[in-house]
Amino acid sequence: MILPIIAYGDPSLKKPSTEIDQDYPDLSLLIQNLFETMYQAKGVGLAAPQVGLNIRLFVVDGAPFADEEGEEPDPRAQGIESFKGVFINPQIIEESGEPWSFQEGCLSIPKIRENVSRKETVWLSYYTESWEHKREEFSGYAARIIQHEYDHLAGILFTDRLNPLKKKLIQKRLKLIADGQIATDYKLKFYPTKK
Repeated sequence: MILPIIAYGDPSLKKPSTEIDQDYPDLSLLIQNLFETMYQAKGVGLAAPQVGLNIRLFVVDGAPFADEEGEEPDPRAQGIESFKGVFINPQIIEESGEPWSFQEGCLSIPKIRENVSRKETVWLSYYTESWEHKREEFSGYAARIIQHEYDHLAGILFTDRLNPLKKKLIQKRLKLIADGQIATDYKLKFYPTKK
């Protein structure tokens, strides 16, 4: 089932998420719904808080990301087309490498893309959908997708990582989103604002 995605301006996007256990109700169905919602919106990652659930869970699939990249091969994109997974109760152990800047977007903040600087490599501890515990290193675009989705679990949006001038330049566009004044080809859920 395709779920509505929570739009910028909803305070739930700024709340830290809580861990879940194996008894979380209908977890497999939720994971399936997250993937369906992400694919329908043409995203490469979707965190549970973006569908109104403040739990430590996100899904990723780098294949669409690989398809949209240009002809020029980038070593940071190596393996991104096969990068797909479910991340339950993830914890970043370490971020390392040279920070690099890349244009990021977010399904909760449609039609805005800005350069965000992130470190090149991330070590992550997490559980898979079958509750297998993993400690794994991710680099390049895979690390960036993980860091972006991980931020959602802490109530951080990519716009929070912009410098003050950049934030000021996009304030009007962010307000239009918060006010529901944006059209997308996927369903957004807006926070009711006082008129």
